[in-house]
Amino acid sequence: MKYLKIFLLCIPLSFAGYFLKWNATIMFFLTCAAIVPLAGYLGAATEEIATFTGPKFGGFLNATFGNATELIISFFAIKAGLFDVVKASLAGSVLGNILLVLGCSIFVGGLKHKELKYDSQLGTFTATMLLFAVIGLSLPAVFTWHTPEKLITSKYECLSTITSIILLLIYVIGMIYSFRTQKDLYGVEHAEDVDANWSLPFSIFVLAIATVFIAIESELLVTSIEPMTKAAGISEMFVGIILIPIVGNAAEHSTAIIMALKNKLDISLEIAVGSSLQIALFVIPVSVLMSLAFTPMSIVFKPVELFLFGASVLIANQVVKAGKSNWMEGLKLMSVYVIAAIGFFIVG
Repeated sequence: MKYLKIFLLCIPLSFAGYFLKWNATIMFFLTCAAIVPLAGYLGAATEEIATFTGPKFGGFLNATFGNATELIISFFAIKAGLFDVVKASLAGSVLGNILLVLGCSIFVGGLKHKELKYDSQLGTFTATMLLFAVIGLSLPAVFTWHTPEKLITSKYECLSTITSIILLLIYVIGMIYSFRTQKDLYGVEHAEDVDANWSLPFSIFVLAIATVFIAIESELLVTSIEPMTKAAGISEMFVGIILIPIVGNAAEHSTAIIMALKNKLDISLEIAVGSSLQIALFVIPVSVLMSLAFTPMSIVFKPVELFLFGASVLIANQVVKAGKSNWMEGLKLMSVYVIAAIGFFIVG
């Protein structure tokens, strides 16, 4: 986190750029850089509050606010009607967590410790739930495969809404199940292992300030996407599925890698797989329901997004069940992510 503080300088620069009408490409990368440390502070504040509220409510806070940055960015993108960017960024978060974050963690940790061992039972239930979530997200696309994309939202709006409600209910029920059985379904147990460094009032203050500034920077980010992609010749798909997820999860990514360096791959798995599950069962359904206040967004993903969803989840299940890994496994995961990133950059 301390290395990310330098990016706080990008906050006043992004404000200056907005009022001085700077180039859209400069504004895009300035706001991206500004969101990175803010997301880190939001996560840190949530962890600090969790130490005062106890492991159960603290776990709820971690699970709910763990992906607040993605949710805030999605809100402003939905408001602007950038539905493809929203769905791509959420699919990219799952892809990035499993292939990039977990891959980097295993690779870096494996270089230092040669072989990384972890409890194969710890994340099995989470990985299985993630498989269910991806199947649930895929079904609307299966039933509407013959329908033109422009008609999907208007003709099957109820399908997207009902699917989102069901996934959200499963998320809530899963949270309750996790608390009662002490299974680490949504990364709730890690909350009780954190020692408080901040006071409760200060933690709440940081959480509030970080949320406000993330909202402001997210709106600036969204307004710069379309002019930036046109000026730079980059597809919105690449921005959504690769760039935005990296920005929103940068602080979380660094934590997972640091834990792997300490030979605590269980926590790295918890961060990567648990965060992906929260995206699939919480952030995506909430984003669809939020869109009802503006222009309804369907829950139907593109075939390439669904393929990457499925492939990532299958990989996650295999990694979790193995119980041990090494740097070569991490390199394989990162290689798949790099190939996908290049594909989206070239083909769009």
